[in-house]
Amino acid sequence: MLTSLALIFLCGMVLGALFQKLRLPSLLGMLLTGMILGPYALNLLDGSILSISADLRELALIIILTRAGLSLNFTDLKKVGCPAILMCFVPACFEIAGMVLLAPPLLRISVLDAAIMGAVVGAVSPAVIVPRMLRMMEEKRGTGKGIPQMILAGASVDDVFVIVLFSSFTGLAQDGNFSAAALLSVPVSVLLGLAAGLAAGLLLGFFFQEVHLRDTAKVLILLSISFLFVALEDALEGILPFSGLLAVMSMGAALLKSRPEAAVRLSAKFSKLWVAAELLLFVLVGAAVDLGYAAKAGLMVLAVIAGALVFRVCGVCVCMIGTALSRKERLFCAAAYLPKATVQAAIGGVPLAMGLSCGSIVLTAAVLAILFTAPVGAFLIDFLAPRLISRQDE
Repeated sequence: MLTSLALIFLCGMVLGALFQKLRLPSLLGMLLTGMILGPYALNLLDGSILSISADLRELALIIILTRAGLSLNFTDLKKVGCPAILMCFVPACFEIAGMVLLAPPLLRISVLDAAIMGAVVGAVSPAVIVPRMLRMMEEKRGTGKGIPQMILAGASVDDVFVIVLFSSFTGLAQDGNFSAAALLSVPVSVLLGLAAGLAAGLLLGFFFQEVHLRDTAKVLILLSISFLFVALEDALEGILPFSGLLAVMSMGAALLKSRPEAAVRLSAKFSKLWVAAELLLFVLVGAAVDLGYAAKAGLMVLAVIAGALVFRVCGVCVCMIGTALSRKERLFCAAAYLPKATVQAAIGGVPLAMGLSCGSIVLTAAVLAILFTAPVGAFLIDFLAPRLISRQDE
């Protein structure tokens, strides 16, 4: 495992820096590192690290979402209003609808199989989007209109919504029962996650005020509570809907509200942790990509994914109706909602493992969605942000 970790960090940093020199997103180099080192190419990664790959990716996601919460100001989010709520589910619904319309005639699959594929492909990647929105917030770019805050919050809830839909569609395919109760669990999951996170953040704010601790100790406390929230979501599965990742982010936001000075210092600490976590996350996502499936897929699956993304862009535009955002700012919001990676790597192989007839093609779509949208979406955000979104003081 030690050799594998050394290869992940060293090769990931080298290729990431190389792609950055070429003015491409460094995560593309990290993904490529995983593909080269992974079991579908050179197979240099130890089986022990691949067996805990999902846990390590979740750990990295917790780190970036905690950092996101520590930078998310509720006052700024309130300024955005209704569009921030719509961004949580409307674009995903549009993309799934696009997949249902395009996939059956083009790929010769059933409507239900297309819906499962749409649910897998429909989730955006917080791991790609969140660091870039945080950078925009640090640069005060678009913060006056709440653009990065809206995208940051929406991308986090979007995943909860899409995964619930995925569970409902696969349940219907497996035993013919569609669970309407599962759909009702979405708002319950969001509200409980928000409530738990807010309560924890406020209590931590009071605790940090009364008890003097080093910032390093505070980071460990925050991480431990974040781990417990995610573990609680797993423990409550099938009993009570609860979003652990949303609780993680709202805890950070509540701490920023109650103890802003401490939150700023802790955010800087989490930024340093993210340097290592980002490498782990994207290299292991790359290692999960089955290059054989991607090669066999052909252009038709990629064309369907691209067509569904057009629907997603339309969904983002619908969310922007009635806002004060300019056309350039709306275009940026649409581009920022394109990247996919972590959710697709996590659930792309589930239909195949369940023995569903659509399993192979869904896995293929998940692989191609990562390969196509993660680098393209990251590049578009990095390229368009300074050109379309002005700084607050400009």
